[in-house]
Amino acid sequence: MARTDHRTMRRVLRREIAGTIGLLTDEHDFRAMRRYRTFTFDDHLTYLRQMEALLRTRAAAGTHTTLALFDPEEYAEFCTATRLDPDNPASRTRFTAELAATGATVPYDGRPLTDLVPALVDEAVRQATWEYASTLLARLGPCPTCGEDVGRAAFTRASHYLTRILDTAPAGNRHLVCSVSGPPETLVTVLHADQNTEGATHLDEAEVLEFTSVLALGLATSSPGGLVMRTSAPGAPDRVYGWRLRGNNLAPLTAGEVFDAYCTDVESGELISPESDVDYCAPPDLGDQETAPGHHH
Repeated sequence: MARTDHRTMRRVLRREIAGTIGLLTDEHDFRAMRRYRTFTFDDHLTYLRQMEALLRTRAAAGTHTTLALFDPEEYAEFCTATRLDPDNPASRTRFTAELAATGATVPYDGRPLTDLVPALVDEAVRQATWEYASTLLARLGPCPTCGEDVGRAAFTRASHYLTRILDTAPAGNRHLVCSVSGPPETLVTVLHADQNTEGATHLDEAEVLEFTSVLALGLATSSPGGLVMRTSAPGAPDRVYGWRLRGNNLAPLTAGEVFDAYCTDVESGELISPESDVDYCAPPDLGDQETAPGHHH
């Protein structure tokens, strides 16, 4: 009887344990792991099918599982730094535990992997973009004239602009895109700001942090870039407007400039047909930018 009670309690406790699985999302990464003898899968599609079956089984048992993006190169570096044998399942488990704490993850919610893998990759890109922008902001250091931290001041200014943009936007769902050009590549960040039926706006904190960091980098470095907002509401045409980054300010685009940007093929330069039920317009006034917080030297 006591042994039965112990087994029952252990089954109950297993439901309290959350798990993380490191997922090889593409064929290239999968092939890289096949060099390890203890990695026994030889077909990526079979691996994904078996992984999905495992996830469904865990979910049916009431166990929460988080998916993390498993990068073979980062894994090899991790094993070198920690002096672990990479050809050992326990080492892969240790690395996955690190991913759960610091890497990009998404919860398994019952959706097929064909839907979850793009979400996981997007999360990894978002985290990498934020980390890169944050590193560059930190490297700007203090202003040689006044000693103010330039990156921190730019982040404060970008936060102010984002708040003003959302406060002045029409009611509905908002989709914002900010791009900042510069070596070695252009950074692009997206923010979704959807309103519920009561008019409250839902923001993802990770998206806000990434978006604000990229915008701050553009303001602090006077890099070429821009910010575009699209709003959607039932019974009304979508509205599209935006700003270009000019110094540490946002300069409004005219309706014609927004139209040209949306209705010109980026590669060929040829005009393309505008979308139906979309108004290309000038943005709302954000107020006096000279008095906005931030670094002014």
